Amino acid sequence: MQAHVPGIALDYCVTLWEQKPFHFHLSKKRISKSGDFTCRHGQTPRITVNKDLHPLEFLITYVHEVAHLHVHQAHGFRAEAHGQEWKSKFQELLAPLLTQEIFPTKILECLQKHMLNPKASTYSDSELTKLLRGQDPRTAQSTLLSDLPEGSVFDLHGRWFKKGKLRRTRVLCLEVKSKRQFLVPADVPVGSAQLSFL
Repeated sequence: MQAHVPGIALDYCVTLWEQKPFHFHLSKKRISKSGDFTCRHGQTPRITVNKDLHPLEFLITYVHEVAHLHVHQAHGFRAEAHGQEWKSKFQELLAPLLTQEIFPTKILECLQKHMLNPKASTYSDSELTKLLRGQDPRTAQSTLLSDLPEGSVFDLHGRWFKKGKLRRTRVLCLEVKSKRQFLVPADVPVGSAQLSFL
């Protein structure tokens, strides 16, 4: 994990693991999510985070998933996935990291605002997403799916999709080859695109 989070936050991340141990796995890039928490009866809980994330995104995602672990251990399956118990725990666990030593001022201010009522996905906050992606040279100049007109055909990880209707924070897209539909985060960076102006 040392190479994936800001150095000043590493000890805190390790402490979270020591307090409530879990299996931790670095995942390859996933279109639909940046991290997840799973827990099966009789097994050690498991947290995964996409290894390609910028350190600030990685850190937020890691704490997001650890909050799920805490809520599950306290309430089992009775608590909503992103209900009030999770919101409160996520706020509590992220609070010690909300400093200018870790986050640049603009991101910190936006993140503090976001954390007043955290959403199921950080990426549902378009302002915060743009600020975080602006820190990453790989995505700072990239085109986002939300920037494309409806009907555009675009490349995402070597697969071609046609952009459909926006559904809250995700876009219903048709994979050209398989004709299957997928909900893709609106703020995901896309590769080459053939724009539709209809």
